[in-house]
Amino acid sequence: MSTVHAQIEIAAPPRLVWQVVMDPQRLGEWVTIHRAVKVTADDPTAEGAQMEQVLHVVGVSFKVRWTLESVRAPREAEWRGRGPALSRAMIRYRIEGEPDGPTLFDYVNEFQAPGGPLGTVASKMVVGHISEREAHESLARLKALVEREAAASH
Repeated sequence: MSTVHAQIEIAAPPRLVWQVVMDPQRLGEWVTIHRAVKVTADDPTAEGAQMEQVLHVVGVSFKVRWTLESVRAPREAEWRGRGPALSRAMIRYRIEGEPDGPTLFDYVNEFQAPGGPLGTVASKMVVGHISEREAHESLARLKALVEREAAASH
């Protein structure tokens, strides 16, 4: 299993960061590898909610079916995903900060590539650095997006 961990401080209240990251329709505004999403839940922020996301990595698009396994609004959410060829993933968001901000956004992504141990080794070699770079770029986009919204609301 490969793990990517990234953090960023955002000059905005935690509730605003939570609203953005927990809205599947806004993933395209900040997640660099996101291409499309289909939400299959009435409330996408409720435990057990599901969505199907199309991601694009190393020139290949693929679908991941996500389930919101646990949620402690507005501080923590954990998604579990299943992708092609028995690949699996977990994404965890943690949000810390005083009510008026700033907010520390902590992101963890663990993924199990298809193909067992050989697939894991290949994945680390092929997409390891890409995943880390994309996570940091996505969080930079999130920071800019949320800080613009926070400034506009003042």
